[in-house]
Amino acid sequence: MIKFKWETKFKKTEIGEIPRDWEINEIGEVITQIEKGKVPEKFPGIYPYLSVDYLRGNLNNTEFYDKKAGVFVTKDDILIIWDGVINAGEIFRGREGLLSSTMCRLEYDKVKIEREYFYHALKLLEPIIREARRGTDDRHVDKNMFLGLKIPYPPPEEQSRIATVLSWFDDLIENKKRQNEILEKVAMAIFKSWFVDFEPFKDEEFVYSEELGKEISKGWEVKPIDAVAEFVKGLSYRSNELVDNLTEGEIFITLKIFKRGGGFRPEYKYYRGNRYSDEQVVYDGDLVIALTDMTSDAKVVGAPALVILPPYKDKGILSLDAAKLNVPQYMKEYAYLYLKDSQEENSTFANGVNVLHLNLNLFKIGKLILIPPQPILQHFHFLVEPLFQKIILNQKQIMVLRKIRDVLLPQLVFGKLEVVEL
Repeated sequence: MIKFKWETKFKKTEIGEIPRDWEINEIGEVITQIEKGKVPEKFPGIYPYLSVDYLRGNLNNTEFYDKKAGVFVTKDDILIIWDGVINAGEIFRGREGLLSSTMCRLEYDKVKIEREYFYHALKLLEPIIREARRGTDDRHVDKNMFLGLKIPYPPPEEQSRIATVLSWFDDLIENKKRQNEILEKVAMAIFKSWFVDFEPFKDEEFVYSEELGKEISKGWEVKPIDAVAEFVKGLSYRSNELVDNLTEGEIFITLKIFKRGGGFRPEYKYYRGNRYSDEQVVYDGDLVIALTDMTSDAKVVGAPALVILPPYKDKGILSLDAAKLNVPQYMKEYAYLYLKDSQEENSTFANGVNVLHLNLNLFKIGKLILIPPQPILQHFHFLVEPLFQKIILNQKQIMVLRKIRDVLLPQLVFGKLEVVEL
């Protein structure tokens, strides 16, 4: 049973009030070295290249190397994105692997400060670090500013208690994220077993499909995706209609929600206009597809996702960067997995130079989809729908856990709330 109490005895410092028996330290007083990552040498092995995408949980297309191929880090390290116009200053826990060339490892005095407490204190300062970048186009962390930032420095036993509470929330979040990864992999494995390898239908008669260039079960059809899905394009918006405060607007589903290669991530914008139509409203579980892409390898354009809304909202508005696919309910999971499995082909319907745009008219008639008989699709839906419902529930719980943790974080790190029992 965790017990807290409100601290009542404070002293004033340059970073605000902290408990009377606490101190403050500059980050530079506890960091012993900042080690930059590098592009790994071509030594294949078992350790992943820790790109920002990988650290955020997108494990697709990860490269693996030998430990000696670059800067090797472990789960006990603290990492920071050092370079990058958008992401410089973001803090991560380490994973076992080779450090990306845009990131640094923060080596610190383990006697002076407890790792998990230091990690959470840095996360609390992350907005300040990200605001104060310098270099060409503000692309780098300002090292002097970073090392000069001050953090509260509680006694070691208090550091440990604070770290334990916050890490409990992080562990719950990570467990649910891993559950979701496994659930999606199970759904995709069933999909491939049924509709790529035809395992349950091996004893049936097969015929050659000219359209797909392979044999398929007799009686199954191949049609343009336009024959089974109605496409609804999202809302064209003005910049002054977007806000950062969710209390002032509706959830806005933009390109940010698409994982590379397909899948959903909860990174929302907020829309305060009223020009959207009912058709552009999305709900939990709706199937959407990315229409634009700013990545060099075209891993987003044509990527599908199943919408997951925050627990405090029951609808969202779709932006012009995406389209909703209205398909029969029993086909939704099948269509999602089919599009995800063939995202690389989907991207071939895009054109553009710096920004790729999916040619939706061409995609509707040129993208072919295998259509099994309805009873088979209904049986598949019956098997995998509970998996996706669990994914949605887990993701909503993750959002709640993050909200609670983020409320507790400043209260604990600045000593307003004291952990008296674990």
